[in-house]
Amino acid sequence: MKIVNKPISKIDGMDIATGKPVYTDDLNINNNALVLKILRSPHAFAKIKSIDVSIAQKVPGVECILTYKDVPKSRFTLAGQSYPEPSPYDRLILDEYVRYVGDEVAIIAAKDERTAIKAMKLIKVDYEVLEPVLDFEKAEGNKSIVHPEDDLHVNFHIGINKEKNIAASSKIEHGDVEKALEESDIVLERTYYTQAQAHAMMETYRAFTYMDHAGRLTIVSSTQIPFHVRRIVARALEIPKSKIRVIKPRIGGGFGGKQTAAVEIFTGLVTLKTGKPSKIIYDRKETFGCTTSRHAMKIKVKLGADKKGNIKAIDMLSLSDTGAYGEHAPTVFAVAGYKTLPLYNQAKAVRYMGNAVYTNKMPAGALRGYGVTQGTFALESAMNELAVKLNIDPTELRQKNIIKEGEANPVLGSTKEGKPVVLASSTLDQCIERGKELIGWDEKYPRKVMSDNKVRGMGMAITMQGSGIAGIDTASALVKLNDDGFYTLFVGATDMGTGSDTILAQMAAEILETSMEKVIVHSADTDISPYDTGSYASSTTYVTGNAVIKACEDIKNKIIENGAKLLGVDEKEVVFHGEYLKTIDEKNVLSLDEMAQRFISGEGKNQLIGSGTFGGDTSPPPFIAGFAEVEVDQETGKIELIDYVAAVDCGTVINPNLARIQVEGGLAQGIGMAMYEDVVYSQEGNMVSNTFMQYKIPCRKDVGKIHVDFVSSYEPTGPFGAKSVGEVVINTPSPAIAHAVYNAVEVNVRDLPITPEKVLKGIMSK
Repeated sequence: MKIVNKPISKIDGMDIATGKPVYTDDLNINNNALVLKILRSPHAFAKIKSIDVSIAQKVPGVECILTYKDVPKSRFTLAGQSYPEPSPYDRLILDEYVRYVGDEVAIIAAKDERTAIKAMKLIKVDYEVLEPVLDFEKAEGNKSIVHPEDDLHVNFHIGINKEKNIAASSKIEHGDVEKALEESDIVLERTYYTQAQAHAMMETYRAFTYMDHAGRLTIVSSTQIPFHVRRIVARALEIPKSKIRVIKPRIGGGFGGKQTAAVEIFTGLVTLKTGKPSKIIYDRKETFGCTTSRHAMKIKVKLGADKKGNIKAIDMLSLSDTGAYGEHAPTVFAVAGYKTLPLYNQAKAVRYMGNAVYTNKMPAGALRGYGVTQGTFALESAMNELAVKLNIDPTELRQKNIIKEGEANPVLGSTKEGKPVVLASSTLDQCIERGKELIGWDEKYPRKVMSDNKVRGMGMAITMQGSGIAGIDTASALVKLNDDGFYTLFVGATDMGTGSDTILAQMAAEILETSMEKVIVHSADTDISPYDTGSYASSTTYVTGNAVIKACEDIKNKIIENGAKLLGVDEKEVVFHGEYLKTIDEKNVLSLDEMAQRFISGEGKNQLIGSGTFGGDTSPPPFIAGFAEVEVDQETGKIELIDYVAAVDCGTVINPNLARIQVEGGLAQGIGMAMYEDVVYSQEGNMVSNTFMQYKIPCRKDVGKIHVDFVSSYEPTGPFGAKSVGEVVINTPSPAIAHAVYNAVEVNVRDLPITPEKVLKGIMSK
């Protein structure tokens, strides 16, 4: 391969690095756009008895103020998922019930921000304050019902029971778990807690809207899901999708947060009401406290094994906190089981079950890892504790039990014929060995005393994810041959800083045997781009990449077919060389430039356009073996991450530079979840970690050394053998670091984050 698997620089890297105007607010060139502010609930749970906007509306420069009495009444979900969404339709644009501190009460549109804030302070609201549900372990069957409405709607049976505050439930079971546990020599049972985590992206949520010359609503938004935004806004505003256009510029980070349509409905509603352009930009506190976070979870794990370390049973009972609304509640909850249980293929019986519950806190939603992060922390921590109980090296315990290439597992799903999906690619066993080698496992495990009070410990974990959502995620691509012999590639995928535009261009250039400079990528405009479900579920490389390959092969065949006609020979006598066509006997040559010009000038019947669509029946998993070395101060409990190694199987690496950055960034995010980050609420339900002063994310100094190595497999269904890499990278740090801390000071921290206070308390309790 000449271009794929090469470390090519991002095609937009220099523009971003030099601050060229490429983001949402940069493109808002209308100085007369109305500025929106949201009046938010001061209560965790309340019903609006009355709301008076009469004085606020008299403020000069106020265009309109909208309350729950002024908006459409169709319920919807903000979750960016393929239709029909599995998430419950449990929202209104504005509701007489407010379900968390920060929930929307009124929309104020004014000539500028100062005027909007002044008017907002003059709105009088009388609330009937209700008893909130703030502890998700006490939500089920609580006397307070978070969603008392009668018109909540679901598209599927997701196990919702709103009268008991259950938003969704799930059960995965294969084999007889009780029998397998009874037959086990050792049964280990532990309970683990994962916290809510903020996305902490650089660019906050924002959108602006305007009516175009044809009376259509145009939305420019920082979003991962432009096509889903179009559908969500259409439902909420009760207008046809054909009346909406969504444009996605560059995104300053998303991490799953922008898989939720947090802001576009507000600007769209105001523009429809007034006919004027409008914009909204969330400040940092709104981004932290009025959007979504990771689902906090409690997971009880039971492992059964024989004395030699052969796993007999895995049983996971989970409880998930979805907050005030059910965006992504059923899917995140289920994925925590679906993408962890298949790791240990030798188990005779596995089970995962439980509920996602409503509480009066900010909603949870999609965040990188999407449930697998939580499930991995619990299962991998339990595996490490089992290794201690069995007195077996945890790397050996895993090598005994992991799924290997060519093996099937019922949790991975079934083919159309009903047969279990066979794992077509995996180097997980090699990743474990490579990671051990890179971190010096055999020399350092389990611990090394550095001084009287400082000890170093080693820890490890493994994980898997997926590549798109099998049977659901689809993408299409178009490629057009232009008159100077260059190509335009149209895709609906969203590059949110990952470099997906670059790798898709690499795939196109490889197939078309041309240079990167001759492939222009146009992405994510719902009027122009072909359909794509969006950039989530680790889908872009695998799903959109396969569509790009199909489109490029299609146009390549058309170039050969039509070029042969211009040369006056049969197409079997023509060879394509990227920049030109020539006959096998080399007597006739036709450059791509000339052919394109001749087609444009009318000599050909039409301009050459190739198309391709892909929707996979499988979701091939990438794998990572992660290894951590930490140093713990026994006098203070302070933890320093010395070294982190990740050995990665993501199939063929399309762009080593961009893949490495993806892994390093995801590991840093995982390290933050493991050691620092925590969404914290007061007893009244106020979020107290809603700025970067209170919410700690790791800086470069905090993450220590990070070493990434790729142990490539070849995925036969993937583009050039590739699998995903975007989400899997966040999953191993929490269990690996927890394991390393245990090996250093024999303290098991089972509730994240792993803080010095918890470690010191554990040391003192010994």
